[in-house]
Amino acid sequence: MDQTPRTGGAVTPPPLGEHLRSPRLRAAMLIQQEALHAARDYLRGRDFVELLPPLVGPVTDPGGRGAKALDVDYYGHPYKLMTSAILYKQASLRGFPKLFYIAPNVRVEPEETATTGRHLVEFHQIDVEIADASREEAQEIAAGLLTHVTEQVCTALPGVLAELGREEAGFAEVRSGKYDVCTHHEAVSRLLASGHPQNPDGEIDWAGERLLSLESDRPFFINDYPKGSRGFYDREDPDNPGVLRNFDLIAPHGYGELVSGSERESDYATIVTRMRESGENPAKYAWYLKEAREGIPASAGFGMGLQRLVRFLTGLDAVWQVSAYPKLPGVVAP
Repeated sequence: MDQTPRTGGAVTPPPLGEHLRSPRLRAAMLIQQEALHAARDYLRGRDFVELLPPLVGPVTDPGGRGAKALDVDYYGHPYKLMTSAILYKQASLRGFPKLFYIAPNVRVEPEETATTGRHLVEFHQIDVEIADASREEAQEIAAGLLTHVTEQVCTALPGVLAELGREEAGFAEVRSGKYDVCTHHEAVSRLLASGHPQNPDGEIDWAGERLLSLESDRPFFINDYPKGSRGFYDREDPDNPGVLRNFDLIAPHGYGELVSGSERESDYATIVTRMRESGENPAKYAWYLKEAREGIPASAGFGMGLQRLVRFLTGLDAVWQVSAYPKLPGVVAP
């Protein structure tokens, strides 16, 4: 069975009322509801505590692939809407060594990303952080989470999946939990050999990521992105300078990245150095650096894009089709 994303009609959302009445959206929201229930069940069953994430703060994650944060006037202080709550996850580990958020994020993405099928201005992440954990331990949780959610959706909602043209047999490799691993270097080599002009020192670009995803019938991890391609909080490998102890989890059949994660830098002096290397002004991060100076635990964690997960489960071709109130980059919408 062809498991690649299907075109669902319009390239951009219809008027909101029409979108909300769509049987396709109702099916997607039932799957999203079940996926969230399963995610909470999986994480709470492994002693994670759910916290409610902040929505605004003096700074936010600077590492979002060209996306910008929205400014907020907070009682005369320039605050940001959260593009990611990663800094708060790290700080919270002092009281909650295993935690997760269902976190709303707002990123002003470049307008050209409106047609990728993978980008929204408003979206949610299942954000997970684990004190004193390695990358491999975080990957184990990420893989287990995807496996459990997929299993639960297939078991609880076979009729809804069938309405969308999805068959349980198409998820066999995901439900097996046996996920492959390659390095960033290996992924780049494969893309270059196929004629795709991938920058070896940067992120895997979206076209390259889709090519790799289309080649696979099961989810797979890409490890070891180069230093400089991700945020200052991704830990550099002490045994392999210039390489980060991080990862992405890529869905098969062209759906692309579902998860990004890493081991985190926790040493105060190293964090300040990494900020400066990436062009960030440490003074903006005063509250976070105060926490780091007092002792943020070493950790590893990840964010799983909720809308991307639901898009993969539904088989639809764009994340706006699995969002009740979609806001595409560059498109003004209610």
